[in-house]
Amino acid sequence: MSEANAQHAASTSSRRWTVIGSGLLIAALALVVIYTSRSAFFSPLAVVVISAIGLAAVLLQVLFRRDLAARVHSPLWLNVLGVLFALVALFADSLRLSPQLSELMALGAVGSFGISSVVILAAIRKHRALSR
Repeated sequence: MSEANAQHAASTSSRRWTVIGSGLLIAALALVVIYTSRSAFFSPLAVVVISAIGLAAVLLQVLFRRDLAARVHSPLWLNVLGVLFALVALFADSLRLSPQLSELMALGAVGSFGISSVVILAAIRKHRALSR
């Protein structure tokens, strides 16, 4: 009977951190929406910010779930590539890049963050399937 209680406590703790992480994600997205003008949402950088917040939420989920931390890792090279794309898109005016290239860099950042999130979520699903 004590094993069942321990599993229930671990499940409740895991759920608690998932809810806290979800709340933090909603708060971050709310801050972005509240303090951003309507015209800024047509900017590629706004999409990069939203995708970076999503990646951060996935990484926080891995961090908070102690059973996943040892087995699931985000592809570091892909995250670094996404950050580099985002920085180039951010400083496109200073670097005198064309608007099309700036949008391509933003798309590269979003794609890198998205693929990294998919890799992490696939590893989480695989871990869940093996633990059942």
